[in-house]
Amino acid sequence: NQLQKITVLNDRSEKLVGLLHDTGSKDVVIVCHGFAGGKEHKLVVDLCVALEREGISAYRFDFSGNGYVVIDNLVRESDGTWAYGNYMKEAEDICAVVKHLNGANRTVSAIVGHSKGGNVVLLYASKYHDIHTVVNLSGRYDLKA
Repeated sequence: NQLQKITVLNDRSEKLVGLLHDTGSKDVVIVCHGFAGGKEHKLVVDLCVALEREGISAYRFDFSGNGYVVIDNLVRESDGTWAYGNYMKEAEDICAVVKHLNGANRTVSAIVGHSKGGNVVLLYASKYHDIHTVVNLSGRYDLKA
């Protein structure tokens, strides 16, 4: 098993930086972080490590404008500007990741999202209909505000 950094360009030519937990399996699960989070969020990392232990490859990435910032240098790996909301933009980021992984001789077998990411994976699935296993972990439920 190895951890591999993979950068994907979204449809706005912004870099989305992610990490593939590669077990050698062709199938891969995409794991999406929640509101103002990133690929280094403990729950996201723990989930990917658990999948890896079961022999399942997993890919975690920062949505555009997200990811943790190094305080002193204000460095973020992925491109883009953070904004409140952005559900459809993030669904399109998932689309770019799916296209990239499928084009790299992988098969995206599932998408998992935590909190806000849970809603984004549902939005993606309702638009594209190409991934049949969609997991919403603690997705936001009252979006009126």
